[in-house]
Amino acid sequence: MKKLKTKKGVAKRFKLTKKGRIKFRPSGKSHLNTNKKADKLRRLRKAKTLPNKKDEQQLRRMLPYA
Repeated sequence: MKKLKTKKGVAKRFKLTKKGRIKFRPSGKSHLNTNKKADKLRRLRKAKTLPNKKDEQQLRRMLPYA
């Protein structure tokens, strides 16, 4: 069987937790932060896990060795 290729864009943006959930950093914190509320910026600091099981299945196919 051929080796499966990892989608490198997905590998850079998503990581697996120890429990097997997919973790990512939310978007919207890279620039233009002066006109965003402090509460919103504080929320964006934390990494989030994927809530949707269907998206998780698609991402697992793109990350075969994660």
